[in-house]
Amino acid sequence: MTRSSRADTAILVVDDDHSVTASLSLLLKNAGYSPRVASEPDQALSFLEDGDIQLVIQDMNFSRKTTGEEGLELIGRIRKANPQLPVILITAWGSISLAVQGVKAGAFDFVTKPWDNEHLLQLVRTALRLADDPAVELPTREELDERFDFSRIVGNDPAMLRVLNTVGRVCATDASVLILGESGTGKELIAEALHENSRRKSGPFVKVNLGGISSTLFESEMFGHVKGAFTDADSDRAGRFALANRGTIFLDEVGDLERATQVKMLRVLQDRTYEVLGSSRSCRVDVRVVSATNRDLLKMVKSGEFREDLLYRLNLITVKLPPLRERQDDIPTLTNLFLRQVSASYGAESCSVDDDAMRWLVGLDWPGNLRQLRQTVERAMLMSGKRNLTRVDFVDPDLVDGGEKRQALPPVGRMTLDEIEKAMIEKSLVHYQRNLTRVAGALGLSRAALYRRIAKHGIEV
Repeated sequence: MTRSSRADTAILVVDDDHSVTASLSLLLKNAGYSPRVASEPDQALSFLEDGDIQLVIQDMNFSRKTTGEEGLELIGRIRKANPQLPVILITAWGSISLAVQGVKAGAFDFVTKPWDNEHLLQLVRTALRLADDPAVELPTREELDERFDFSRIVGNDPAMLRVLNTVGRVCATDASVLILGESGTGKELIAEALHENSRRKSGPFVKVNLGGISSTLFESEMFGHVKGAFTDADSDRAGRFALANRGTIFLDEVGDLERATQVKMLRVLQDRTYEVLGSSRSCRVDVRVVSATNRDLLKMVKSGEFREDLLYRLNLITVKLPPLRERQDDIPTLTNLFLRQVSASYGAESCSVDDDAMRWLVGLDWPGNLRQLRQTVERAMLMSGKRNLTRVDFVDPDLVDGGEKRQALPPVGRMTLDEIEKAMIEKSLVHYQRNLTRVAGALGLSRAALYRRIAKHGIEV
């Protein structure tokens, strides 16, 4: 939205504190918007009757009351009058739980006093953009690819197109995004797509696996430390948030964040400020936050394992990735893609899968999703030594019971790369009756390279 067009954007500020309404009005006016001011709920609703208000910024407490009942009631009345009108709440840090209730009631987001001007303006821009971009008929993959760079994401199944459509709608905003999905569904690829299609794409993309950070190391890892902050702190070290400044920080496995560190995460996500370990100086950071988990955060909130206020800070926009079993139309395309990738990584000839085997692959449950499919394809290709894979190549002979019970191969992750290579060579030797020239040709190796590998693994020819 340009500055000239913002002048026609009316934003209503609702607060009974004159200093607050004056500050916000000046901020909005300088940003090119047209502010309106109301000191109490009934006056605010009268402004809405005119129909030109496009966003509301409201306090949660009026008439010196601190319960927030009037604020919650006003949100409900606004939602009833105009369900699509975005509302941003203002509350004190100690009343975040009240703001969470407001978000549950339909508010877009909340800020705490004293607010950060740029952060508030980012919320305003994001809320207005999303309000101006209502859901439309699901686009085709070709239409999405004309507008966005989704080149690393494979998918034409309607379930995946819905995901990409959501990503396309929010990628240009700074809205926090929570990506939900089973293990192996490609959550990191979606996070990267959000970054690569955003205004921050020239900035850093910093991935943090929160499941691997203990509470004792959390502050040092996330916020950094100064020399001498603790034993063995021999030099200053920048934290992950500092490294992600002006870019995107991807909080992977956010559901594994220990309860003791959740409040520290909440504070930086709320204020975009933090203190480096060993220093009392506050640092400000400009990041877009994308998080992901395979856990049920709502269930964790109910059990007390996860803070409700942190959840509502993370999930302004939620993207739910479908498991592979719910996007069967994409399995043939993914299988062929993995075949090409595996062939290239091993320097082998390209392979194909016959129709019967492909139908069988499509019908499997795939609890490990994309990761399991790739592992299964990789192992079948390496172990068969064939250019055209059939259904039997995807079956582990050790799991066949009397020629009747057939199961998909165990994940490659249960074998090391050396074990896979050794097994592939041994199976090829049997298949080609110890003809080393044919074995080398089938594996894409020279005879000398094959000899070296035979010696390395102690294989008897």
